[in-house]
Amino acid sequence: MIEALQNVLTFQSIFNVAWATLFGIMIGSLPGLTVTMGLALMTTMTYAMDSTQAILVLLSLYVGAIYGGSRTAILLNIPGTPANAATALDGFPLARSGRASEALGLATTASAIGGLIGIIFLATISPMLANIALSFGSFEYFWLGVFGILIAGYMTSADDPLKGWITGFLGLFFALVGQETMHAYPRFTLGIPELTAGISLIPAMVGAFGLSEVLATMSRRRAELAGGITGRVVPSFGTIWRNKVNIVRSGVIGTGIGVIPGVGEDVGAWVSYAAARQSSKSPDEFGKGSTEGLIAAETGNNAAISGAIVPALTLAVPGSAPAAILLAAMYIHNIRPGPFIMFENPTFVYEVFWILALASLAMLVFGLLLTRPLLMLLRVDREYLMPVVFILCVIGPYALSQRVFDIYVMGFFGVLAFILRQQKFPMAPLILGIILGDLIDQNFRRSLRIADGDVLAFVERPLSAMFALLCLLTFLAAIPSARRLLMWPWRSRASEREAPEIQKSEPVGTAGSREKKEQT
Repeated sequence: MIEALQNVLTFQSIFNVAWATLFGIMIGSLPGLTVTMGLALMTTMTYAMDSTQAILVLLSLYVGAIYGGSRTAILLNIPGTPANAATALDGFPLARSGRASEALGLATTASAIGGLIGIIFLATISPMLANIALSFGSFEYFWLGVFGILIAGYMTSADDPLKGWITGFLGLFFALVGQETMHAYPRFTLGIPELTAGISLIPAMVGAFGLSEVLATMSRRRAELAGGITGRVVPSFGTIWRNKVNIVRSGVIGTGIGVIPGVGEDVGAWVSYAAARQSSKSPDEFGKGSTEGLIAAETGNNAAISGAIVPALTLAVPGSAPAAILLAAMYIHNIRPGPFIMFENPTFVYEVFWILALASLAMLVFGLLLTRPLLMLLRVDREYLMPVVFILCVIGPYALSQRVFDIYVMGFFGVLAFILRQQKFPMAPLILGIILGDLIDQNFRRSLRIADGDVLAFVERPLSAMFALLCLLTFLAAIPSARRLLMWPWRSRASEREAPEIQKSEPVGTAGSREKKEQT
């Protein structure tokens, strides 16, 4: 732990944390630039950097961009990233009522505290999860990959989980394109020699989250600022102390949601927001300018960052779409995440803790000091901004491999993702399917060889049976009739508890008087 801190506390590391966090805030603050797109583009630019410094830059940009999205959510009612959608519900009404400075200050402070809560859980959960993962075999890794796609599809498209599953398994299909590893047999290459090596992850991610975002941004209407910023930006200690329970609860919820593979920061924000509203003494104020809702949303989405990194480090399964890009960047820089990382490279794991802490501190400083100057970014016309982003989308994949074919891959996934997004299909399961495809494919075939073709072996081991049950429950939870059947025992118990209370609350003689009235 001390050695990791010494490695991080260098002039180069602090300088990289500072500019990368500030750059991330700028990316998150600009409508149309998402954290996933920023990470995908930055990954291509860190190829020549030292592995530790490259991951440091990407993590700092990750933290800054998730926070930076709150700027547009509060001032424009347009979330800079999907993780800030819940922030806009109360942040924008606060800004419209002349309390924009208070809203920005609360969002900044809550984001920093939520990040620190997530780091504490990351430091405690990661070693335990890595020890559990040591008992994983090919059967468990197969079910873990399937569960990741199912839960990501269900959580990112709760209104219609089938859409999330379609994109997830579509990504799984793209992962199978190319020469398979056991017998070197080309699959789904359509006679194109370049597809023999498979579909590269970075061009696919840049297209799905970069080019598609450019197309989607140009198709939307312009947004107007809510107004200028006057008054105090730094929140008072009393305001933070009154919301201490809300902050801790949202931090714990956000971290827990972030650990679930493929879910991400947006779900962490929404669940934290819902929990704050349910336990609030004034739930009617939510959606009309509630500081409780704003604090819960920003605490939850920033705490989910550390939660999403936990499975990426210990299981090699990303907890969110940005964490998926981080996972790919680790492989590019010869860092092998998984259960053995605590033994092979324990210093790197602790370096991640300190990097996130420094990035949260830099985010707090920049967020409070540069609130007004950063507003100039919101006045950049998209007609000037989007062509620059498009050029970066083209240069990034090509610079990584010097193959023109990767530009075609980026364009294909950009157009495909834009069409799917117009039909309300989520993109996170698509990329997660591409990442987990190799894990699912190899472990499925390896398990069949170990079991000599016996499919019952997939549910004979306790851990694999548990993951199989989780997959089944996730699937059943998407079916309304099955969900009602699963919830029936809890509902019946709740009704039994409520029945005596209703009888007790009925005044004496009410039943007799009601019978007399009915007879009359």
